[in-house]
Amino acid sequence: MDWLRQPGFFGTYATVGADLSQFMAALFTALFVIGWLQARKRKADAHHWLMLGGMISMLSFFIAYYLFRQLGVLAFEGKEGFGGSQDLYDYVFIPVLTLHIILVIIGLIMAVYMMVLGFRSQQFVDGIRSLRESLLQTTWKKVGLIFGGISVVVLGLFYSRVAAAGFSMRKLEVYLAFLILVAIVFAVEMAIQRIWPNGGQRHRALGRFTMMIYCVLFVTGSFTYTMLYILYPGKIG
Repeated sequence: MDWLRQPGFFGTYATVGADLSQFMAALFTALFVIGWLQARKRKADAHHWLMLGGMISMLSFFIAYYLFRQLGVLAFEGKEGFGGSQDLYDYVFIPVLTLHIILVIIGLIMAVYMMVLGFRSQQFVDGIRSLRESLLQTTWKKVGLIFGGISVVVLGLFYSRVAAAGFSMRKLEVYLAFLILVAIVFAVEMAIQRIWPNGGQRHRALGRFTMMIYCVLFVTGSFTYTMLYILYPGKIG
């Protein structure tokens, strides 16, 4: 934790945690863009591994971000972290920050959903990976069984952690947040499969939407980083 509060490596007023967050955001976005371009070139294997690696890394990083708090451009308390005027804070910084947080939530949901959809909609023909152009739907019964199984595993892990290290509200929040995220993903699946019953078509359409989310997410994150640590630094750093 002390290391994360040290001056960052980009030469701004940011902490190591904030610079690490910005670096990882740039890395994730680059992987997603390159992976998307590979899909456009019909290079399914390269697309699969780039997107899978990027999404797993992003999910892992956001879990660490939530646990340690200091990771990221949002690690500030009130206006103390912002050195600009009150109007700039109220009418520019906070709206962009709010949009960024909303996009983070949507991005996490879509990351989980697109990973699951990618595996469900793929096929191998003569050893070549491609999208399956066929009906891809599930039932509420199957969703309930899968979610119940996941819940048992997750809560079992939580209770094992409690037995080993004691109860922590923060840990409980993380595990419950994960279950809520999974539930939202299943709800999204049940709604979207009615719009795009074809698995391949669904993957392509939602892939474009997800890419837009990630690109805007990177822009809003970079904007808040620039405002906090370059243009209007406060008491952080």
